[in-house]
Amino acid sequence: MPKLGMEPIRRAALIKATITEVGLAGSLDVTVSQIAKRAGVSSALAHHYFGGKEQIFLASMRYILGVYGAQVRASLAIADTPRARIEGIIAAGFEPSNFRTEVVGAWLNFYVLAQRSKGARRLLSVYQRRLRSNLVYDLRALVDESRVEECAEGIAALIDGLYIRRALERDDNINPTKLALAYLAGVLEHQDAS
Repeated sequence: MPKLGMEPIRRAALIKATITEVGLAGSLDVTVSQIAKRAGVSSALAHHYFGGKEQIFLASMRYILGVYGAQVRASLAIADTPRARIEGIIAAGFEPSNFRTEVVGAWLNFYVLAQRSKGARRLLSVYQRRLRSNLVYDLRALVDESRVEECAEGIAALIDGLYIRRALERDDNINPTKLALAYLAGVLEHQDAS
């Protein structure tokens, strides 16, 4: 069995430390030194592995997006109809782990960073395109082709918007999954009435 070197272990520790530090600060106003200290490594090593704070943060967002992607794939694996697949995509976006304080902090700061960083904008675009393409794939079996793109955009916007709203309000009475599923049901009812 190959021996795991220290670099992957330290990189993972730096990524987790970044998510924690950003979550605690509620902003990107954290230093590489703070991140490195939490990870138990030197700031020089953090710079060596990632190059700078923005690169560490983008690696952290890739990690968060990877966890989210795994949640989506798990939901899709047990779904047996196009509607169930869409419902699974919706539910994955609102998994409790997505609402941990540090994950919310990372997501909200990711949206802000994407306004000024090409790397963050590109990563956000990948997330948005993948979400949209998953929705389009299954909506094609459920609605007229002329409405597929519009319906996919509506569901994707609801997932993102309801996530932000729920994350900021911290109100357990808001059930984003239920609201997004109600929108999906309305879309499909409109399709049946057409």
